[in-house]
Amino acid sequence: MSSTLLEVTRAAHEDVERLERLIVKDLQNEPPSGKDRLYQSHRVRNNIETIIATSEKLIEIYEDKDNARKDEIAALGGQTATGTNVFSAFYDRLKEIREYHRKHPAARVVDANEEYEALLKEEPVVEFSGEEALGRYLDLHELFNQYINSKFGAKIEYSAYLDVFSQPHNISWKLKSTRQYREYMQNLLEYLIYFFQRTEPLQDLDRIFSKVEAEFEEQWADGQVQGWEKQGQENGDDPAQHTVIDLDYYSTVEELMEVGPEKLKEALAALGLKTGGTIQQRAERLFLTKHTPFEKLDKKHFARGSRKPEQNGSTAVPQDINSLKDVALMEANMKKLCDLLSKTIEQTKENVVKKQALTYEEMEQEREEEETQVDTESDEEDQQIYNPLKLPMGWDGKPIPYWLYKLHGLGQEFKCEICGNYSYWGRRAFERHFKEWRHQHGMRCLGIPNTKNFNEITNIAEAQELWGKIQERQGLNKWRPDLEEEYEDKEGNIYNKKTYTDLQRQGLI
Repeated sequence: MSSTLLEVTRAAHEDVERLERLIVKDLQNEPPSGKDRLYQSHRVRNNIETIIATSEKLIEIYEDKDNARKDEIAALGGQTATGTNVFSAFYDRLKEIREYHRKHPAARVVDANEEYEALLKEEPVVEFSGEEALGRYLDLHELFNQYINSKFGAKIEYSAYLDVFSQPHNISWKLKSTRQYREYMQNLLEYLIYFFQRTEPLQDLDRIFSKVEAEFEEQWADGQVQGWEKQGQENGDDPAQHTVIDLDYYSTVEELMEVGPEKLKEALAALGLKTGGTIQQRAERLFLTKHTPFEKLDKKHFARGSRKPEQNGSTAVPQDINSLKDVALMEANMKKLCDLLSKTIEQTKENVVKKQALTYEEMEQEREEEETQVDTESDEEDQQIYNPLKLPMGWDGKPIPYWLYKLHGLGQEFKCEICGNYSYWGRRAFERHFKEWRHQHGMRCLGIPNTKNFNEITNIAEAQELWGKIQERQGLNKWRPDLEEEYEDKEGNIYNKKTYTDLQRQGLI
């Protein structure tokens, strides 16, 4: 019954309309959590791709390159090779329908809406690494290792790399001319594109990159691309006057000699070849590179101390201005993606700093709590909690008992400026926070030891003033970290540094 081309066309139109209604219905539902929001976006993206594929098939049918649609319409009108017979065509089609129902007497009408409604509950498979945590953080560890082990990189920590990887304009253009930097930039751009497609599947990256490329072309023509304004500022040359000479414009050595001895010398130096000799010898040496690969050139043509390009991947390989322009365009696209992922980058920085102050057991416990929170987040939002006294919430998400609220003074709010103006509800939580990672990290950033002298101090100015008085009283070099610096074991016991180290060596902690 559905084998005819017109029936296929009708079914395709019906599928497109049904998917459109399904997308509208899906987007009308507000997802309760970030995980559900991610699944919703991928469901919509998959439905859009299905609509695009179905529409392409419909376009092929309507183009009718093999005249199959035209012939079928003519057959419905009763047009045959002998003439037009409408009644014969009608009874032939009626016979075909009766024959179909005779063979399939138990055939029933299937409600396609039920099948499509099941798509609203589908959870698409989206692959994330453990470090990415369902798209909340970036995982740049491989790129970080590639950066610190390169000549254009620096030996820095991973947290510092998250600040500088989106600023390629701080790298010298000579280092950007290397094959190693080009491969690094390609890998970085590919990862950011892949991550953006997984976290923002409804964004049109092609349209975003087309706008970036249009702006880049204007800036490149005016020489205003950040980091590429003056490629050779160390030598005083201009990007448009690169030392590499395009040999395709020269067919003989005599024509190449007209360039001049200085430009020939600069071009030879850029290729790592000897620069001495007469103007004819320089032109002949440079002209050899037009038809002879570098690996087949005689060693006598290379300058002392230089290496062939294939022997050192990080050596600055001669590139024309178009090759450098491709690298600059990759940087522009990478910066645009960093702007779109700025919130994720900030969350990644905070997560890295936070993990540095946690033990492995604490990180595992926090990960389990986050997973549990994601699973129960939707259920909690659906419930209406009766809380007329506005009591603080307990571990189960319900208001704590009133007697407990009065006993521990949980109604009091304590703010700590050292912790970034973080609020602690209740005296007990406030006293315990002095031993937690957030307060310890804040004191470490201020350059102040987290000792018992600074208990109850939450103001940055007061802490710095007290530390100054302690230094004046004891001297700058009289602070004894072995006796005054505090350490805490897993059970919450407090020791000074010397005692903690001794117990740890003995295996008692």
